[in-house]
Amino acid sequence: MTAPPNDSFTADPTGNALPETERADPQFRDLETRPIGELLGALVGGQERALLAVRDALPQIEEAVEAIAARLGNDREARLVYCGAGTSGRLAMQDGVELGPTFNWPPERAVFLLAGGVTSLSLAREGAEDDTQSARAMIAEAGVCARDAVIGVAASGRTPFTLSGLQAARERGALTVALANDPAAPLLAAAERPILLRTGPEVLAGSTRLAAGTAQKIALNLLSTAIMVRLGKVFRGRMVDMRPTNDKLRRRAERMVADVSNCDLGRAREALEGANGHIRHAILRAEADSSRHRKS
Repeated sequence: MTAPPNDSFTADPTGNALPETERADPQFRDLETRPIGELLGALVGGQERALLAVRDALPQIEEAVEAIAARLGNDREARLVYCGAGTSGRLAMQDGVELGPTFNWPPERAVFLLAGGVTSLSLAREGAEDDTQSARAMIAEAGVCARDAVIGVAASGRTPFTLSGLQAARERGALTVALANDPAAPLLAAAERPILLRTGPEVLAGSTRLAAGTAQKIALNLLSTAIMVRLGKVFRGRMVDMRPTNDKLRRRAERMVADVSNCDLGRAREALEGANGHIRHAILRAEADSSRHRKS
């Protein structure tokens, strides 16, 4: 991937270098004057850059998957811990929350450390990202230790809350993984498994909820899904540990069992009932029933 374009304004008023995610791309100086169609096209271009950034990071993501899966797979009490602030923290928490219904990941094995607490999900509390003491306190209160894997996410990679949290986790022996969008991010240097998602300056300068956020979302999806595959949560390409907790998911489970075991929906439903709703067991049950029927 070629280096993203930079503007001449690459430093703040004190002379410190700006993260790439905070710089302005000169080709978008007239963004607000463009027709809506052209504006949308520019925004889509930024999103395309996010996907390219993730593709470039696949080797780093692979290493992180292997390391986290090994940590979680060797200890039934090991936990996956997400740490972040603002948009990055919300994206991280969203990814982790979905592990329960999708893969039946135990809630006690997923920990969420969000700057400002859970109220930051619906009410932005940007000042909380500077609270380094809070980050260290949360790591301590969560009892993060050497058996855990901690994923820190920050676009600039300089967010004090996330950086302090990851440093504290590493001091306690936890495996540390970092996702950041700037190559000079201190967060990447602080982690054992750094993942650079180099999206460059945003189309709307500094709005990291755009390309940077999209790249983080994709990378988090890849990480967690591949980890769960590695841990045996997928069978024949299906999410067989999914929790069928409502009508839609129960119908999905029935179709899954019917499709994989090549039986009708009625038999799939019976197999699920006999397996107490466990899809993997229901598939094996339905296949065994089909085999017996063929032999008879």
